Amino acid sequence: MKSAVETLNPTRVRLTVEVPFEELKDSLDAAYKKINQQVTVKGFRKGKIPARVIDQRFGRGAVLEEAVNDALPKLYTEAVNEAELNPLGQPEVDITELKDGETLAFTAEVDIRPEIQIPDYSGIEVTVDAIEVTDEDVEKSVEQLRERFASTNPVERAAADGDVVTIDLEAKVDGEVLPDGVANGVSYTIGSGELLDGIDEAVTGLEAGGEATFTSQLKGGSAEGKDAEVTVKVTAVAARELPELDDDFAQMASEFDTLEELKADSRKRLTDMKQYDQATQAQERVLEKLLELVEVPVPEKLLEDEVNTRKHNLEHHQLGQMGLTLDKYLEIQGKSAEEFDAETKEQAVKGIKTQFVLDELVNKEKLNVNQEELTEHLMRRAQSSGMSPDQFAQAVVEGGQVPMLVGEVARGKALAVVVEAAKVLDTNGEVVDLEDEEDETETAAETVEAVVDGDDEEKTEA
Repeated sequence: MKSAVETLNPTRVRLTVEVPFEELKDSLDAAYKKINQQVTVKGFRKGKIPARVIDQRFGRGAVLEEAVNDALPKLYTEAVNEAELNPLGQPEVDITELKDGETLAFTAEVDIRPEIQIPDYSGIEVTVDAIEVTDEDVEKSVEQLRERFASTNPVERAAADGDVVTIDLEAKVDGEVLPDGVANGVSYTIGSGELLDGIDEAVTGLEAGGEATFTSQLKGGSAEGKDAEVTVKVTAVAARELPELDDDFAQMASEFDTLEELKADSRKRLTDMKQYDQATQAQERVLEKLLELVEVPVPEKLLEDEVNTRKHNLEHHQLGQMGLTLDKYLEIQGKSAEEFDAETKEQAVKGIKTQFVLDELVNKEKLNVNQEELTEHLMRRAQSSGMSPDQFAQAVVEGGQVPMLVGEVARGKALAVVVEAAKVLDTNGEVVDLEDEEDETETAAETVEAVVDGDDEEKTEA
C-alpha cells in the first residue's frame, strides 16, 4: 500500500491511497464467504457455492463492492497511522479507481487536530474579586436560617405582606374557565412572587372569605402567555412568627450552643464559599488570557457538530425540564434567533479551543492522572448526575467513557498548572494564593467542563 498526505488547510487533510490487488485477498475471501451464507443456488449446499458460480450468478461487481467495504476501514486506519495523523470525526471517502485484479485507489478527507504552539504563559496576570464577608452578610445568612424555622398561626384579620394565605383560584380567558384554570387550597406567602403577577395586591387586605378579581398573564398551562381574568378567594389567613434570635434558637437550628458560635460558623461558611468562587473566577480569567495567547484554528465540521449538540442539549434537556420552548426562552432572554446562534457559535469555538490548548498542555507538561484523582472526579460527577458512585462507574465503563473522564481530569490539571504560574491579584491589590486549595485540580476540572460542555453560559442564562 502506498499513501500520501495533502494538507488542505490547518485542520483538514486529504489522504491518497493506492492498494495492490493482492492485498485485498483476505477481504475478497471474506466477501465470498459472506455472500455464500446469504444466498442459495440449486445444486449446491448453503455455504459451499464456488466463487466462479457466485461471479456468474450475482456478478463479480457485488463481490468487489463487499470486499472493498470490508477493506476500507482497515486501509484507512493504516494510512492514518503511517502519516501519524490525529483525525477528528469520520472521513469522507471517495474511491477513485477499482481495477479488478490490479489496483484499488481512494482518497479520504478528514479533519485533524491542528498543531498548536503553547507560548510562555508565566506572565499571565488577572484580577479577581476580594474575599469580603461583612456583618450584614452574616446577619442575612442567619436570618435565612431563622426563616426556615418560622411557624404560622391562624389570625382573624386582613391579610398583610408576609402572611401565609390559603386561597382558591379560578382563571378565565374570553369568559371561559380554563380546563386547568381551577386550583383550591393553595398555600401562598404574600410578597414571595411565586404565583401570578398581581396576586399580592389582590389578596392584601382581604380577610378569610373575601375575594377579588384581577388580570394577569399566565406563565404556563394550556393558555400560556394569554391574559386571564383571575378570581382569588381567601379561605384562611395565618401570620408567620419568627423564633427569637438567641442561644435557644442556635441550639434548635444547629449543633452550636450559642448564637455567637452559630454566627461564627456562618461567617466561616460564607468565607469558604467566597474562596471557592474566587478560585473559580481566577481559573476562568486565566483560561481567557491563555486562549488569547494561542492561535487555534477550528475545524468547520467539528464546529458545526458542536453547535448542533449545544442547541440540542439546551432545547431538549435544560429547557425541556423547565417546560420552556426555545422560542419562549429567547423571548424571556430578549434575544433574537440570530443573536442566540451567534452566541452559541462563540461558546462552541471557545470550548473547542479550550480542549485543544489544554490537551496540548497535558502533552507538553507530561501530566498524568492517578487513580485517586480519577476516583475523586468520578465521585463528583456521580453526585451531580444524581446517581450512586457504583451506578455511575458502571455506566461509564459500559459506555466506554473512562478515557473521557481521564481527559477531563488531565485538562483540569493543565489549567491548574497555568493558574499556579499566573499572578492573581484581588480588587484590593493583594496577591491571591490559590495553592492552599486542596481540590484545586478538581475545581479546575469543573471550570474546564463548563466551557468545553457549554454548561456555563446556558445554565446561567436559563
